[in-house]
Amino acid sequence: QVQLVESGGGLVQAGGSLRLSCAASGGTFSSYAMGWFRQAPGKEREFVSFINVIGSIRYYGDSVKGRFTISRDNAKNTVYLQMNSLKPEDTAVYYCAARSAVRSTYRSTLGYDYWGQGTQVTVSS
Repeated sequence: QVQLVESGGGLVQAGGSLRLSCAASGGTFSSYAMGWFRQAPGKEREFVSFINVIGSIRYYGDSVKGRFTISRDNAKNTVYLQMNSLKPEDTAVYYCAARSAVRSTYRSTLGYDYWGQGTQVTVSS
């Protein structure tokens, strides 16, 4: 069983920055590909970013590309999401997810085995 705990969310003004962290325990972090998703009230959970096991492949959703950066530190069992130039539409609960095997797509929530509890990000106008 793998546990994921997100942190770093909060309230920030438009144009500001936040860095989210996701700490993993109970498994071998270096064997998991990782993703970030977000969900606003009344909306579907949206793909934000993906990073492979060694960090050589990174993908981003169209709405965040150029503003967000995903990274990982396998020695610390942690994945990060650096969020710059934040917009009010970025307001959501952000979730960290992990998968232990190759999947056909990285954009679907169904491709992941474990999820964190989420951390709230609120961007004010």
